Amino acid sequence: MTGWVILIVLAAVIGVGLARFGRFPRGGVELLGAALLLALAGYAWQGQPGLAGRPTPPRADVARANSDYGALRETMFERFTGDAQVLTTADAFQRQGLDLYAIGVLRGALVRRPRSADLWVGMGNALVAHADGLVTPAAELAFARAAKASPLHPGPPFFLGLAYAGSGQFDRARDAWAGLLARTPANAPWRADLALRVRALDALLASDATR
Repeated sequence: MTGWVILIVLAAVIGVGLARFGRFPRGGVELLGAALLLALAGYAWQGQPGLAGRPTPPRADVARANSDYGALRETMFERFTGDAQVLTTADAFQRQGLDLYAIGVLRGALVRRPRSADLWVGMGNALVAHADGLVTPAAELAFARAAKASPLHPGPPFFLGLAYAGSGQFDRARDAWAGLLARTPANAPWRADLALRVRALDALLASDATR
């Protein structure tokens, strides 16, 4: 009943206000009254004024913390290029949990630059994030496209290994990282971190083997 009272009062206030202060042509007030009556009829037909009020629950916070991918990407990729700007934009969407937007941004950029290893790595990472950390066949294909586009680029095997490690596939992560370590120059800025990761996985896999 309260819903009806509120609706009638609002309709009356709107009708009086518009009729008094609005400028209508001849017959306009009658049309206004008809429109308000039509609104009331529609509410009577489809409305449910007897339902108890219930506040909308707050939206869950889906924002993510900065990932290793975002931090480590700068050591392996060019930083001041158009591809870097695209990846930064995709990262921003991913941190907000908007994975489909990130994928869309990367897909659009790949239409223009289909042989960009950086963009394909970004796509692989975005697909993994969208799958809640699982390395799907689509993500593996994106990383494979990145490696094919630039066979000597450290990004594809490194971030594929990072995705495998995040999904608990430590043996696959170890294979990807060990292969990259074997061809990484001694003065590469990411070599020390990579070697540490391989040793950590070796220790983890050895511990699992003795259980």
